[in-house]
Amino acid sequence: MATKFGLSVLFISFCSLFSPTLSSITYNEIDSWCSKTPHPEPCKYSMKQNPSHFIPNQEFESRKVAIELALQSALTAQNHHQRLWPTLRIEKEKNAWKHCLNFYNKTIDELILALASNIKSTNFNTQTWLSAASTYLESCKDTINDLGVSGSMLSLMMSNNVSKLITNSLALHNKASSVFPQTYQDDFPTWVKAADRKLLQEPSPSPDLVVAQDGSGDYSIIKAALEAAEKSSGNGRFVIYIKSGVYKEYLEIGKKLENIMLVGDGMTKTIITGNKSLGGGVDTFHTATVGVDGQGFIARDITFQNTAGPQNHQAVALRSSSDYSVFYRCGFEGYQDTLYVHSKRQFYRECSIYGTIDFIFGDAAVVLQNCMIYVRRPFGSQNNVITAQGRSCPYTNTGIVIHNSQVFSAEDLGSSKTYLGRPWRKYSRTVFLSTYLDSLVDPAGWLEWDGNFALNTLYYGEYKNTGPGASTSGRVKWPGYKVITSAEEASKFTVANFIGGRSWLPATGVQFAAGL
Repeated sequence: MATKFGLSVLFISFCSLFSPTLSSITYNEIDSWCSKTPHPEPCKYSMKQNPSHFIPNQEFESRKVAIELALQSALTAQNHHQRLWPTLRIEKEKNAWKHCLNFYNKTIDELILALASNIKSTNFNTQTWLSAASTYLESCKDTINDLGVSGSMLSLMMSNNVSKLITNSLALHNKASSVFPQTYQDDFPTWVKAADRKLLQEPSPSPDLVVAQDGSGDYSIIKAALEAAEKSSGNGRFVIYIKSGVYKEYLEIGKKLENIMLVGDGMTKTIITGNKSLGGGVDTFHTATVGVDGQGFIARDITFQNTAGPQNHQAVALRSSSDYSVFYRCGFEGYQDTLYVHSKRQFYRECSIYGTIDFIFGDAAVVLQNCMIYVRRPFGSQNNVITAQGRSCPYTNTGIVIHNSQVFSAEDLGSSKTYLGRPWRKYSRTVFLSTYLDSLVDPAGWLEWDGNFALNTLYYGEYKNTGPGASTSGRVKWPGYKVITSAEEASKFTVANFIGGRSWLPATGVQFAAGL
C-alpha cells in the first residue's frame, strides 16, 4: 500500500505541475479533442471524470495529457484489482492475482517514466516506456490464460480502458515521430563509465565478484553474488565472473539491479539451467530460468538453459525486460518459448539459440545479429516456428529483427516442417535481413496462428536472405507479408534505426553493424 501511495502522490504532483485547471472546459471540447484519438470513448470518460485536465492546444500538451489519462486509469485499475483479493478462493486465481498486481505496478512505473521522459527526454524513449507499459498488461492476460483462470475473472482483473488509453498515448507520440524525427549520435549514455566500454572485448574483465562451485571464488552460487551486488553502494557497472560449471539456479535480476554484467568461461562451460514449464503448472512468464528487469544488463560467454523438454510446452530459458540489454556469445537452449525478448531495447550478437515452437518470442525492440539459430525436434507431429512476435498495438516501436544470421537444423530435427514466424498478436512484426536460411525452412515461409487472425495487420519482411530456404517464390500471399526490395525500407530495421544502437551500444564495447 505504501508503494501505491507513493505512486499516487507522484502522479498528483505531475498533474499539478503540468495541468492547470480551466473551469471553462466543456464537454463539447472534450469530445472534439478525444475524437482525434484511436479510442475516443475511454478518453472522453476519463477526461469528464477528471475536470482538472484541460484541453491541450499544442502537440506537446496533447502527448502529456494522454499519458496522464493512462496513468490515472492504471492507478484506478490497480486499486480495483487490490480489492478483489478477499473474493478469491481458488489457488490459481490467487496466483494470477499476485502476478497481475506485479504487472500493474510495472505498468504504472513505465507510465511514470513515460510522463517524465515526455518532458525531458527523446520521443523514442517515451515510446519505449509506453510500449513496455502496454506489454506488461498483455503479460497479465497471458498469465491468467496460462493458469486456466475463468474468463469472468479475466474481465474482473483487467481493465481494457488502460490499454486503450496507452494506445492513445502511443498514437500521439507516433504522430510526433514523423514531425520530430529521432537522431542518434555516437555518444555514450550516462549510465556507463568510460572504463566499461571494452568489457565485452577484454579477454578477462576485472570482476567485482567471482562465483565458483569449487570454492575458489567469493560465492558458490550466483544468487548470493547478485544479492551482494544489490547491497553495493556503487552506481557503475558491476561485473560478476561465473567460472565453469552447471548452475542449477533460478535468478530474478530485479529493476534495482542496474548495470549488472555476468561473464562466464564460454557458452559450453558456464551454464545456468532450470526446468520450469507450463506443463509443470507454471505460467510462461515465470518459467524463465533467468529473468532480467534491471536496465543495462550484459551477459557474455554463458548459456541459459531450460531442460523441461518439448512435451512440457512453454519453458523459457531467459526472459529479458531490460532496456539497453546486450547478450554477446551466449547460448539459449530450450524447446518451446526458449528466448523471451519481453520488452524494451535489446541486442544479441554471436549467440546460439535452440528451440522448437515460437522459440524467439516477445514484444521487445530487438535485433539479433550474427547469431546461429538451431531448430530442434518438436513434440509429436507439431510444426516448428522460429519467432512469435507479440506486438498488440500498431503504434509501438517493437519487433524482432534477425540480421546477418544463420538458420540450421539441429542434429535431432527430423522431418518436421519449419516456419520463420507466426503472429502471436494482431500487429506482429518480424524481419529477416541478409540471413542464411537452410533447406529446413518451408517454402511458404510463415505460418498462420489461428485462421485469418492478423494476416492483414502484421508486418513480416524478408530482405536479401540467402540459402536453399530463402526463395520467396512460394511464400505466403498475406497482405502483411513483404519481400523487401528497397534498401531504404530495410534500413528501418537496422541496429542504428530500429533500436537506436549508435547511442548506447558503443559504450558496451560489443561489435555491431549499425546498417545493412
